[in-house]
Amino acid sequence: MTFATQITIFRILLIPVFIGLAVYYGESVAAGQANETLRWWTIAVFAVAALSDALDGYVARNFNQRSRLGAILDPLADKLLLLSGIITLSFTGWRQHFPLWFPTLVIFRDLASIGGAFLIDYLTGKCVIKPHWTGKVATFAQFAAVLWLMLDIPYLIWPTAVAGAFTAVSGFLNLAAGVRQVQQHSGNQV
Repeated sequence: MTFATQITIFRILLIPVFIGLAVYYGESVAAGQANETLRWWTIAVFAVAALSDALDGYVARNFNQRSRLGAILDPLADKLLLLSGIITLSFTGWRQHFPLWFPTLVIFRDLASIGGAFLIDYLTGKCVIKPHWTGKVATFAQFAAVLWLMLDIPYLIWPTAVAGAFTAVSGFLNLAAGVRQVQQHSGNQV
């Protein structure tokens, strides 16, 4: 197990800590006694987890620590962290909330991408996933929107709209890439 993979596992282990802190802070807000210490701890845990994403990628690339396990766990850790943040912050007592369409869009895109990858693998025998810059921007924008909400910055709709737009575009591009893979496989079979 590489050091980069250990960083990824650390990020996964921070997720329940983040969720617990976020829920307890939301309850304190709902009770009318907002515990700002809990809010700042929630922000700190999320920020450390988000920064660990950049760190494990840097370590893997620059110290030749790429591994098959890391290639599976790293995007999984990102998805789990973002989904837990978006869902938790949408349905707890924080001062601001994401509009319902945002968690719905993110969840649908992620489930469609996972389901599509399994379907392509089943139909063609191999699913080739090539990250596109729109997916990376969507991930960054989702992280930014979560931090924006937790920092209680006004006009949450703007980072949410940007994250939603890139999430939708990257989802459509994933769909188009999947259709091309199936068509190429079908063309090679004839």
